[in-house]
Amino acid sequence: MSLSAKAIYDLTGLVAVVTGGGTGIGLMISYGLAANGAKVYITGRRLEVLQKAADVWDRGTGAIIPLQMDATNKTSIRAARDHIEQKEGRLHILVNNAGQVGPTSPFLNDLSAPEHQSAETLGRALFDNESFEGWADLYTINTFSIFFVSTAFVGLLAKGTKEKEASGYTSSIINTTSISGVIKVAQNHFCYNSAKGAASHLTKLLSTEFALKGIPVRVNAIAPGVYASEMTFDTITPEQVDKIGMGVHPVPAKRAGTAQEMAGTAVYLASLAGCYTNGQEIVIDGGYVAVNPSIG
Repeated sequence: MSLSAKAIYDLTGLVAVVTGGGTGIGLMISYGLAANGAKVYITGRRLEVLQKAADVWDRGTGAIIPLQMDATNKTSIRAARDHIEQKEGRLHILVNNAGQVGPTSPFLNDLSAPEHQSAETLGRALFDNESFEGWADLYTINTFSIFFVSTAFVGLLAKGTKEKEASGYTSSIINTTSISGVIKVAQNHFCYNSAKGAASHLTKLLSTEFALKGIPVRVNAIAPGVYASEMTFDTITPEQVDKIGMGVHPVPAKRAGTAQEMAGTAVYLASLAGCYTNGQEIVIDGGYVAVNPSIG
């Protein structure tokens, strides 16, 4: 048995779907999977963004293929699932990465703001500033989509495991959560943080229920810290890191995360190296959670 990096991290012949795969963290993961041999379908609502990401790919042995899909629409999810079944017949890697920011309360951490005159003024400001509709929309993309996309594709993922069972490989679902769902400060956005916390728990629910039902598909999560994305900035300077993180204490690494760190974590979970890992959430955050109030 070879323990070389090529042997244990090689994804040649594997088929992947990455939701929200055309930009930011999703693109980092997509390129990482393809660079190690996977055939990667990147999905999203904006086909032109997906096509651009595919057009510039020229590295590695894998492929990047755009596939339009709205991860919040069951008809669209079903159509994408049927397309993958027709083209590939099975799936090995599903990355639930689609997400966005939502309702924010910028005054929350500004203790000099008039909203902080009393408990009454703060409570009223938070109540008036946000809406049930805004919360529902954000939960739909950041949390609900994980359930519906995962259940739509789990049959194809089980077929992917069966195809590779001789090698000991098992297909996997990788959910992009966030340190915002792990820490106990709101960072000006209660909705986003609680939705990501729900996504973290949903990861564990799916992992456990699949295992108890004998479904051979692993489910894990990656919880990024500060990374460049459409939610933050295209590039992040060291001076911007703590403004984005909004922690009680600064990020010990004093920088944003890199594409190599993000892709490397996803490749580990998707490869033979990660096949004994199930139901886990891997935090990659430069030490942010280590120095800030967190769950667990």
